[in-house]
Amino acid sequence: MSSFIGVLVSDPWLQSQFTQVELRSLKTKFTSIKNQNGKVTVKDLPSLLVKLKAFSETFSEEEIGVILAESKSGMSKEIDFEEFLRIYVSLHAEAASNRGSSKNSSSFLKATTTTLLHTISGSEKASYVAHINSYLRDDPFLKQFLPIDPATNDLFNLARDGVLLCKLINVAVPGTIDERAINTKRVLNPWERNENHTLCLNSAKAIGCTVVNIGTQDLVEGRPHLVLGLISQIIKIQLLADLNLKKTPQLVELVDDSKDVEELMGLAPEKVLLRWMNFHLKKAGYKKTVSNFSSDVKDGEAYAYLLNVLAPEHCSPATLDAKDPNERAKLILDHAEKMDCKRYLTPKDIVEGSSNLNLAFVAQIFHQRNGLSTDSRSVTYAEMMTDDIQTSREERCFRLWINSLGIVSYVNNVFEDVRNGCVLLEVLEKVSPGSVNWKQASKPPIKMPFRKVENCNQVIRIGKQLKFSLVNVAGNDFVSGNKKLILAFLWQLMRFSMLQLLKNLRFHSHGKEITDADILNWANEKVKSTGRTSQIESFKDKSLSNGIFFLELLSSVEPRVVNWNLVTKGESVEEKKLNATYIISVARKLGCSIFLLPEDIMEVNQKMMLTLAASIMYWSLQQPVGDSESCPSPAESTITVATPDASPASSINEEDENSSLSGEVSNMTIDDNVSDTTTVSSQLDNEETPACE
Repeated sequence: MSSFIGVLVSDPWLQSQFTQVELRSLKTKFTSIKNQNGKVTVKDLPSLLVKLKAFSETFSEEEIGVILAESKSGMSKEIDFEEFLRIYVSLHAEAASNRGSSKNSSSFLKATTTTLLHTISGSEKASYVAHINSYLRDDPFLKQFLPIDPATNDLFNLARDGVLLCKLINVAVPGTIDERAINTKRVLNPWERNENHTLCLNSAKAIGCTVVNIGTQDLVEGRPHLVLGLISQIIKIQLLADLNLKKTPQLVELVDDSKDVEELMGLAPEKVLLRWMNFHLKKAGYKKTVSNFSSDVKDGEAYAYLLNVLAPEHCSPATLDAKDPNERAKLILDHAEKMDCKRYLTPKDIVEGSSNLNLAFVAQIFHQRNGLSTDSRSVTYAEMMTDDIQTSREERCFRLWINSLGIVSYVNNVFEDVRNGCVLLEVLEKVSPGSVNWKQASKPPIKMPFRKVENCNQVIRIGKQLKFSLVNVAGNDFVSGNKKLILAFLWQLMRFSMLQLLKNLRFHSHGKEITDADILNWANEKVKSTGRTSQIESFKDKSLSNGIFFLELLSSVEPRVVNWNLVTKGESVEEKKLNATYIISVARKLGCSIFLLPEDIMEVNQKMMLTLAASIMYWSLQQPVGDSESCPSPAESTITVATPDASPASSINEEDENSSLSGEVSNMTIDDNVSDTTTVSSQLDNEETPACE
């Protein structure tokens, strides 16, 4: 039977204040300041604590020293790790108090996932439970556990085995997870449960969720605020999926000219939803502009005008005449129900301005009746403005990869969001720490065009220092939104990140530069070592399209992870797609953070093949292979599993502070004999860059 080995604390309350990711991080930092006698004293803490982002903006090192001196019996007192954690919690509370309030954000995307000082909204929990009951009630496996009672903790208990979260991801973005890869039994052993959560987290990143501070053990424990935070992001992605020109070209009606269309394409989905709402409110004669889903809709007037213009047949003068906000909110929900809108909120949620639930409510109204024109000329124009399939795939890949890095900025559209240079500088700082001169960088909002050019010029200078091929490329090319050059630069950046991660595993690479050929040779040797005969000549080898080679590679690094009864011969298009979807889910289940699509494997997209192989290689080289390895890899600091009857290499690779691999993209300077659109990712350090906030 498997057993988890995490960072354990004797005090249950203290343990509950941190995620496993945070505990491992703090344990590493605490250990690093031990003196020659292996001890840590109170006076050793200020220099460490001031470097942590929880305190760096609130206290100086001297101020922390004064606080500790006042609260402890003596600065020379020896402390253990648990005492250090208590000091951290106490100091965190004081920092929150100094800022005026704790940051209890429960926003869907870019949500904070720290466990300290957290709260859980009962209304949001009830809403998410209703959503799950509605969309998963007919699921062959889950229907035995549904409906969930929102008044109990059944949601968190059901989430512990990972099946519910994996299924919910597939509801949000169908086909993300090959359900054959999900371990579905009534009772799962810890190894199988952890596989499901690893698959869940890597798949969540692949649809755009921010999961930087969540590890598999946190989900195994069913930590309420982390589970709800992840569920809320997944549901939001589902509800906002159609708020773009590609899915709903009728949205072009919201703008007047091509320049405005480009701006619309670069907006976050929730911003598009606000623009759509204001578009109809203006037509209805509403005088105010709604700029958020909380305070601006609390009185219910905006909803009354919106529903009256979209569904006049259900219009009632009583809604606007109602003086009591709660009564008006009730009439609004009655109106929406007649339009078959799902109830994501209660009258109380409207009056109290619950931003998450109000956003979900407006998104549901949009889905039921968007009220936009079906003019064929406008639709054709909007379709012309969208990118071709290959460019869209690459943009998606870069966007997901960048958002997986845990930088300050959140990217909604690569081509628009990189034009001021700030996002690119943040990414460069992540993959090559210390490379950015922040004193020469401008932070948004950047109104002066030349400041954007200055940022992008620095991006180009750093790229050349990293030996990227940037012949005749200038910062202004990025500012003007040259898609081809932006994609080419980002591919080189992702490839650099991937190769650096492999190089940094010095006990394997001995510090040598890793090349595409090294990855190819490793993959062939790994498959050969298991007695199989499949070999490839390059990452554009057409034989890769059937998926057999990658399945054999995955099986060679972890024999238990591939169920060969599910593998087809890969002869027909349908069989190739089955294998390709299975490969992606098995790799994510193993611990690889990847963003490619089944079509990339079927079409043998050269760059995607390179980065998929590199991601598997990176995971494999981090696994303990015996006492001969003296240098621990980042993965070895994560929770490990001991399975006597299985391969000793577990499929666990939680979100760790310093590492990961993933990716996808397009080509610029890549060895044509070895590699050509992508797949890498990087969980790097959770400490945010000092970049553009």
